[in-house]
Amino acid sequence: MTIDIRGRIAELSEKLHFHNYRYHVLNEPVISDGEYDRMFRDLQTLEAEHPQYARADSPAQRVGSDLSGDFPKVQHPAPILSLANAFDESDLRAWEERNLRLLPAGSRLRYVLQPKLDGLSIVISYENGALTRAATRGNGVMGDDVTANVKTIRTVPLRIPVDPSAGAAPPRLVVRGEILFHKDSFLALNQEQVAQGLPAYINPRNTASGSLKQKDSRETAKRKLSAYIYDIVDSEGVALESEWDILGYLRALGFQVISDASLCADLDEAAAQAAAWEARRDALPFEIDGLVLKVDDLSAARELGVVGKDPRGAIAYKFPAEEATTALLGVTIGVGRTGKLTPTAQLEPVFIGGVTVSSASLHNYEQVAALDIRQGDRVIVKRSGDVIPYVIGPVPDVRSGDETPILPPEVCPFCATKVIQPAGAIDWFCPNPTCPERVMRTLEFFVSRGAMDIEGMGPQTIAALIEAGLIQDEADIFTLKAEPLLALEGFAEKKVENLLSAIAAAKARPFARVLTSLGIDGVGATVAGLLTDNFASMADLQATAAQVRDAEAAFIKKTRPLLGDETARDPDVEQARQRMAHPTTDLAPRYLEAPELGPRLERLLRPLNLPADSIAIIAEQLRTLIDASRPLHAIEGLGPILAQNIVDWFTDSHNKSVLAKMGAAGVNMQAEEKVVAGTALAGKTLVLTGTMSAPRGEIKALVEANGGKVTGSVSKRTSYVVAGDSPGSKVERAEKAGVPVISEDELRALLGG
Repeated sequence: MTIDIRGRIAELSEKLHFHNYRYHVLNEPVISDGEYDRMFRDLQTLEAEHPQYARADSPAQRVGSDLSGDFPKVQHPAPILSLANAFDESDLRAWEERNLRLLPAGSRLRYVLQPKLDGLSIVISYENGALTRAATRGNGVMGDDVTANVKTIRTVPLRIPVDPSAGAAPPRLVVRGEILFHKDSFLALNQEQVAQGLPAYINPRNTASGSLKQKDSRETAKRKLSAYIYDIVDSEGVALESEWDILGYLRALGFQVISDASLCADLDEAAAQAAAWEARRDALPFEIDGLVLKVDDLSAARELGVVGKDPRGAIAYKFPAEEATTALLGVTIGVGRTGKLTPTAQLEPVFIGGVTVSSASLHNYEQVAALDIRQGDRVIVKRSGDVIPYVIGPVPDVRSGDETPILPPEVCPFCATKVIQPAGAIDWFCPNPTCPERVMRTLEFFVSRGAMDIEGMGPQTIAALIEAGLIQDEADIFTLKAEPLLALEGFAEKKVENLLSAIAAAKARPFARVLTSLGIDGVGATVAGLLTDNFASMADLQATAAQVRDAEAAFIKKTRPLLGDETARDPDVEQARQRMAHPTTDLAPRYLEAPELGPRLERLLRPLNLPADSIAIIAEQLRTLIDASRPLHAIEGLGPILAQNIVDWFTDSHNKSVLAKMGAAGVNMQAEEKVVAGTALAGKTLVLTGTMSAPRGEIKALVEANGGKVTGSVSKRTSYVVAGDSPGSKVERAEKAGVPVISEDELRALLGG
C-alpha cells in the first residue's frame, strides 16, 4: 500500500509537471482543464493524507510557468499567486467555514464576485503615472518582460490617471490583470486567416499568449488584444480597505475593469449568483471558465494569509469542464448545398458541459492535416454553449503507432462523383449539382426562413417530395399541384392547401431574397443587396456572367499559345503562367482602372520573356475581359473570388435551367425601384457600425433613399463611417485611413433632420 501511494504521488507529479509545461510554455495542452484539475486535486488529497511522501518539487507547491527563453526575466514585487478551486456550493461553504475558524469569533464576511477570465495573466508597473514595465506571471516570482508588446494594447493606459481630473497618480502602482481576445476579435482574426488561405486558430487563450510573445511588437499590435485589470499587487501612497474599493479605484484611474463584478452581502447571495452565471457565460463578450470569489475586507484577507500557493481570502469557482479527451472512433463525411465536404469525428461518448457528446466537427481536411489528427487518436473535444462540439487536436503522446492519416475521399460518398479541390481553396467539393445529398441540402436552405421562407416545407416534407419524384430542384417547388400531393401519405387536404398557399406567396419575395436563396457560395443577404443595387434583374446578372465567361474563354484561347514552354519549372515563370490561367481573378481586378495595359503587363509577365506583339495581343484580350467584368469588379465589397463564384454559378447549365423554370413559374426576378427622398448623399459611400436608434436595415434604407451607398468595409473610397453605441474596429480603421467618423445624429443632420 505504501509503495502504491508513493508511486501514485510520483506519477501524478510527473504528469502534472508535463502538462504544466505543455500549457504554460508550449501553449499546446494535450488534456482538458477539467482533467488537469482532477489530477491536481488527487495529488493534493494524497499529499495531505500522506505528507511524508510529498516531493520537494511537487506541482501542488508552486505556480505553473509560462517563462520563455526569448524574453528578459524580471522579478515581481510580490508573489503572483494562483487560486484554490471550488466546484460546487458545498466547496464554497467548506472554504468559508475554514476561514471563519481562523478569524475572530462572530466575524461576518462580504464577498466580491467576478468572472474568471480565460486569458493570460499580466503584471504592469507604473511609476509616477507612467507605464514602466509589464511582465507575464511566469512562475509567480519571475516573469517575461513583455513591456513593448503590452504597450500596443489599446485598453492598457500608458499613463494614469487617464482623466487628469481624477487626481494625482500614486508614486508607484503595480497592477494585475488578464490579457485576452474578445470573441468578436478572435472571430475577425480567424476570418482574416482564412481569407489569406491560412489555417484558423483554435484556442483564444493560446492565441492571445502567442500574440503577446511576438518578438516584434508590431506583430502584437496587429492583434486586437484586450486587457482587464482586477487587482493591486503593490503600491505606494494607496490606502484602500476593500476589494470593492480596489475595483472602483482602478476604474477611476482609467483601467478597463470587468463591469460584471458584484458585491455580495454574504455567501448565500454569492452562491445564488454563481449558480446563475453558468447560464449567461456564452452571452459575455469574452471567454470565462468560472468565477472568482474574494473576501471583500482586505484586512481580513491579509489575516487569513496564504496556504501553499493559494491565498485563503479568494477562491476560483470552476464551471463544469467544456473540454474533455476521448477516442476518435471514425470519420463521417457530410456534403453541403455547395458541394463542400465536411468531415465529422465519431467519438467514444464523453460528457462535456452537461451533455453527452458522440460526434464533433473536424472543420476541414486541411485543418485535420495541420493538426495531425489521425484515425484512432485520443483527441481533445470542446463544447461551448450552443456551438457545435469540435475537435481541438490530438493527444500525440498516447499514440500506439496504429493510428492512420485522415485523407479526403476520392469520390463523393453520396453520388460517387470524383471530388475536386478548386485552385486556392481549402475545402474539397462534390461538383455534381444533382448529387442527392446536395439537392436535399440545397432545398432545405432554399425554403428556410432567411431565404424563400416557405412555411410547412421542412426536411421531412422535402424528403417525401423528392422520394415521390415530385421535385428535383428548387424550381419544381413552384409547379407543385394539389392532386399529386394529396396522394402522398400524411398530406391531408388542409396541409396541402396551406403548403400551396405558402409557395404562391414565396413567388413574390424581393429580388434580393431570391438571390440569397439560390445558395451561391459567399452570397448572403449583404452581398445579395449589393447585387440588386447594381443589377436591375436576374436577366442582367445572367447576361453579365455570360459576357465574362465568353471573354475569359477567348482570353485563354488566344493567349495560351503565346506563353511558350509549359514545362518550365522556374517559380517566377510558374507564377506568371498561373496569373494568365486565371485572368478573371488575378488580372482583371488588378488592372480595372489602369489607363495603359501594355507597360503594366510587360512588367508583370517579364519572367515569360514575351515579345512586344504578344504583350499587345494579351493587353487587347484583357481589355475586353475588363470591360465585360467591370459591372461586378467595380462593386465595392465584392472581391475577385466572390465575383468568380457568381460568374461560375450563373453560367452553369444546371443553374440556368433552374432559373428559367423559376421565371416561367412566376418567381420575382426584378429588383424593386428605389424610393428617392433626396440627393444629400449622392455619390457618397457610408459604413455603419455599432448600435443605432433604429434597426441597421432602416438606416441603410435611409442612406440609399438619399442617394448614398452602404458597404460593409472601410476603404479610402469610404465617405463617412457612421458610429453608433459600442462601435467596432471599423472606427479605428477609419481613423487610420483618414475617413471622417460621424454619429447617427450628424448623419440625420446631413439629411436635413
